[in-house]
Amino acid sequence: MSLGAFSMAQGADTSSEPIKGLTRYLTARDANVHLQDVALPTETKNSDVASIRLDPRVRYQQIEGFGGAFTDAAAQTLQKLPAAKQDEILHAYFDPVKGLGYTLCRTHINSCDFALGNYAYDETPGDVELKNFSIERDRQALIPMIKRAQEISHHGFKLFASPWSPPAWMKTNGEMNNGGQLKPEDRAAWALYFARYIHEYAKEQIPIWGITVQNEPAAKQTWDSCLYSGDEERDFVRDYLGPTLAKEGLSDVKVMIWDHNRDIMYERAKAVLDDPKAAQYVWGVAFHWYGTDAFENVQRVHDAWPDKHVLLTEGCQEGGPHPGEWAVGERYGRSVIQDLNHWSVGWVDWNMILDQTGGPNHVGNLCSAPILADVPTGEFHYQPSYYYLGHFSKFIRPGAVRILAAPTHDSLETTAFLNTDGKIAVVVMNRSELPVRFNLMLGNRATLVDAPQHSIQTLVLNSDQ
Repeated sequence: MSLGAFSMAQGADTSSEPIKGLTRYLTARDANVHLQDVALPTETKNSDVASIRLDPRVRYQQIEGFGGAFTDAAAQTLQKLPAAKQDEILHAYFDPVKGLGYTLCRTHINSCDFALGNYAYDETPGDVELKNFSIERDRQALIPMIKRAQEISHHGFKLFASPWSPPAWMKTNGEMNNGGQLKPEDRAAWALYFARYIHEYAKEQIPIWGITVQNEPAAKQTWDSCLYSGDEERDFVRDYLGPTLAKEGLSDVKVMIWDHNRDIMYERAKAVLDDPKAAQYVWGVAFHWYGTDAFENVQRVHDAWPDKHVLLTEGCQEGGPHPGEWAVGERYGRSVIQDLNHWSVGWVDWNMILDQTGGPNHVGNLCSAPILADVPTGEFHYQPSYYYLGHFSKFIRPGAVRILAAPTHDSLETTAFLNTDGKIAVVVMNRSELPVRFNLMLGNRATLVDAPQHSIQTLVLNSDQ
């Protein structure tokens, strides 16, 4: 490839033709616009401004999807709202035309911190054959929420599931909270538990696309948690989980390891993926956004094991509901752009909806969500994070491939994807205090675009210019 096309630090050839059929969707703090179709600047002359150069010839990963998590807390909160509001919220997430068009979502196996209490599907001590296994608890609120979302989604969505803890009787500390470990003698039963869960959900017409081995296996939490070393996770996948899924006819279910922060994800991936017998069962490495950003570690995992996938499976703003805080939306935008640019095949938010307190939560671990409900009044409110996520999920669809996008200005954070319909979606974020003008450049065409301060926008254009 010639380097000549990328030699200009600024501007564009003033003789360039404009990009045809360019549509712009903008969210801007100070303009009070949210995911709105907004006109481009009327000035068409390419000035001496910054640029973002696109090159669809340079391609990277393929997208699986974007979405959020179905949790007991979200489902219980949803049920407390009037029926019309419940439907409005689910349309806002899953309708691809009127909403964000979510395509990849998460849920939990047994209880998690965002449940109304500890529970497991089999709480009978020693029941290694799982004769008393039942997902009846999920039928209260969780399954109805998932099934209604399925009805609203035009093209369906993939769903993966994560355990926070095995049943208390399978653990060394005898409880679901406060860490503990899986008892060696119960590894076979726990592997079978995964398979039984997948089969039972299939009976509900809810296919499970993938699983993670353990949510946050390096964290001893006051809520549902279970500790695994890298070697323990390797051995469980290699000797129990992988073979059990294969025996149960579930080899197509995607198995993801780690499911914790970016900081030590390379070391934890190495512990499992350097063992060929374990690696054969692993589809990819899941990670979260808490603690250090360390986006480069996502890239390092991809570079070391390019046949495996990396996927952000959880992120949320901790420490309460944070209503209306624009910085929370910008945290989402930065993380999604950086994770995608470091090879993540998607991005999955945590709770889709929480109440006005940032709960409910059985241990007081309150957080924000893109939609917050005021349960006493029956109303709900979209947060900046909702719109920021929409700039990706609504326009970058499953099967889209990331292409090269090279900005020349530090304030322009960007990523770009070629969708299967031939449309290119370019996301541009400006978190700075000043507006930035730039030329969007594709081949010998260029169009002037403005990026207001504290804004995010998605530019949609035809690839065949």
